Amino acid sequence: MSILAIIEIICIGLVTGTITSLIGASGVTVVVPSLTLLFGINSHLAIGTSLLVDVITSIVVSIDYIKHKNVRLQASIWITVGSIIGAQLGSHWAGIISDTKLSGIFAIMLIISGISTLRKKNNSFDPNKGVHFKSKFAQTMALLGLGFGIGIISGLVGAGGGVMVLLTIIFILHYPMHQAVGTSTVIMAITALSSLLGYARQGNVDWKYGLWIALGAVVAGIIGSRFANKIDEQKLNKVVAWVFIGLGIIMIGMKFIR
Repeated sequence: MSILAIIEIICIGLVTGTITSLIGASGVTVVVPSLTLLFGINSHLAIGTSLLVDVITSIVVSIDYIKHKNVRLQASIWITVGSIIGAQLGSHWAGIISDTKLSGIFAIMLIISGISTLRKKNNSFDPNKGVHFKSKFAQTMALLGLGFGIGIISGLVGAGGGVMVLLTIIFILHYPMHQAVGTSTVIMAITALSSLLGYARQGNVDWKYGLWIALGAVVAGIIGSRFANKIDEQKLNKVVAWVFIGLGIIMIGMKFIR
């Protein structure tokens, strides 16, 4: 690997860490398009590599949240259990789906994510509008089901499921925002690790690329989180949303060019 390639890969990590720390998006939305479009890596290998980046970055971020006592994992353990099981199934299905179809699914996911971000009028959530359960058993079963669904999506498209987990914790468990983000990050790390193991068994992880990207992502993530509150999130979300839409369109276009 040339020095220029290493610099490019670290830059991908810097962008990944910055976006993750500022808007809470999984690194998959940056890593997969970058590896497939810039380095010609197939979608399966790119997704497995992005999961490696997610695991390393989210663990580092989680440590900081744990230090500040902003992680409440006990009550949300059922989401984690469900997501681990679902992630294994999702990663297995990903191995069955052809690379062309998987690339198309991911491109569509990017476009939908971008449109959803543009349509969101604000970034605040009202916990009082969350779902309330009559019994702990009903809540446990619901959380298992939600975690299972999140895990399947994580394993299938390589997303750690952080945003979905975060929404679940806010609206169902009603955690304060800081604790919701901290707990979500820990769950995302475990879910991404479970998916990573599935991809690694199939040989779909490029460890060299992943570690170099993770290096940049960790550095940018630590720095970005310190300055997150000083940035206009509405403007940033619009920029990132259009980037997602653009990358999705480019990936679909590349399918026809090939």
